[in-house]
Amino acid sequence: MRIGIVYTSTTPELIELVEKELRVVTGPEAKYVSYQDPSILQEARDNGYVPAGAAARLVSLFCKAISDGADVVLNCCSSVGEVADSVQNFAAFTGVPIVRIDELMCRQAVLSGKRIGVMATLSSTLEPTKGTILRVAREAGKRVELFDGLLEGAFGLDQDRFRALMIAKGLELAPSVDVLLFAQGSMAYCEDAVREATGKTVLSSPRFGALAVLEALKLKGLS
Repeated sequence: MRIGIVYTSTTPELIELVEKELRVVTGPEAKYVSYQDPSILQEARDNGYVPAGAAARLVSLFCKAISDGADVVLNCCSSVGEVADSVQNFAAFTGVPIVRIDELMCRQAVLSGKRIGVMATLSSTLEPTKGTILRVAREAGKRVELFDGLLEGAFGLDQDRFRALMIAKGLELAPSVDVLLFAQGSMAYCEDAVREATGKTVLSSPRFGALAVLEALKLKGLS
C-alpha cells in the first residue's frame, strides 16, 4: 500500500502525529510518501482564503501523488479542505481517493453534541472547519451551534506554552459546549490535557484522518 500525504504545514508535531496514527491503522507494510508546500498555507493565511495559484499548487501535489502510484491521498490541512472537495470527481475518475484529514472528525463532532467549540490558532483554518461542520450537520439532518475558540498569537509557540493556552481556552469554552474540536492536526498532542481539564469530549484530526484512509483502502480491497 502506498499512501501519499500532502502537507501545507510542516510542523514536526503534525508530521509525527499523522504518521503515528497511520502506522496504527495501516500496519508496517504501508509506505508513506509526503508532498509538502508550506507556501500554500501562508498564502491562505495572508489572504483569508485559498487564492487560485495556491489552490492550483495544492492540486498539483495531489496529482503528483497519484502519478507516483499512491493508492490513497491524505490532505492534512483543514484550511484548504474545500480544494480537496473540489477535485473529488477527478479522484473518483482516477480511482485514487483524496481523503480529508478532518471530515470524519467533523462528522463525529456532529454526532457527539449540538454545541461544538472549534479551536484554532488561525482564522484561515477556523472558518473552513466551521463550514465543514455545518455541511456535515446538514447532511445528517442535524442543527448545531458553533462556538469560536480562536487562540490569537498562539501559532508557533513551544509545546508547553501552547498546551497551557489550549487548556485555558478549553476551560473558557467548556460551560457553553458539548464537544471541543481541534481544527488543526498539529494541536492533537494537547487532546488528553484538554479533555482532563474540561471533562468534555475532545476531538483532533490525525486519528480520524488515519481511519478515513483505512476505510478508503478497504473499499479498494487493499486492507
